[in-house]
Amino acid sequence: MIENVNAKILKFEIALVLALSLGQSAIYSIMSFADKATRGPLREQTTSLNNQLSTREFFDLSYQLLDILFALVPVALALYLMKRSLGLGTREIGFDLRKPGRDALAGTGLFLAMGFGTLGVYAAGRALGITTALSAANLGDYWWSVPVLLLSAVRHAVLEEVLMLGFLFSYAKKLQLGLWTTIISSAVIRGSYHLYQGVGPMIGNMLMGVVFGWVYHKYGRVMPLVIAHFLLDAIGFVGYALIGPAIGIGG
Repeated sequence: MIENVNAKILKFEIALVLALSLGQSAIYSIMSFADKATRGPLREQTTSLNNQLSTREFFDLSYQLLDILFALVPVALALYLMKRSLGLGTREIGFDLRKPGRDALAGTGLFLAMGFGTLGVYAAGRALGITTALSAANLGDYWWSVPVLLLSAVRHAVLEEVLMLGFLFSYAKKLQLGLWTTIISSAVIRGSYHLYQGVGPMIGNMLMGVVFGWVYHKYGRVMPLVIAHFLLDAIGFVGYALIGPAIGIGG
């Protein structure tokens, strides 16, 4: 049984990491959704991702890379706190390269399964008018646009899966929270920071969070989930950048 002082420290560390990362994103996402919902019908609005940060190419690239770099700092903090407070490292949560073939195969399978579901939820949300149109890649026409989009996909995959699975599940286990309490809590947080895109993406990401949480509990490795998430975002970002406007995606 954890002594009260230890439990308080662990809870504070969870709050600290989330406040600097995905918890903060969730609050802003809820505010953004409220703003959009009170402006007009969601079906008539567009959510833009991967936007230009400067009209000058060199500065845009610099800002994009800095944005990706600093977004990963909470991951380093979470890994440090896990090691200090729980004695767990990247190996214990499966965030390593010990099983590249198995991880890649499992991640690809999850990507295929979740990819079709994501498209279905998005299409349903658009049809019901509860999801905004998504414009997934809005960088300039530069040589570095696709590499930056891929790095952005890496950023999202590592940030979300290490924190929502490796970090949160490890702390929840130490705090003796129930499995499904942990899975549902993680899934709700995951869905909430996607609410700015509309109700459909929120529901879709909550369902994905339940699946990912169960898979992580079952196999104890974050890396397959990182790979699956990377593939989902990479195909979405780069696919949109290359062919989206031509076929009307996001309209």
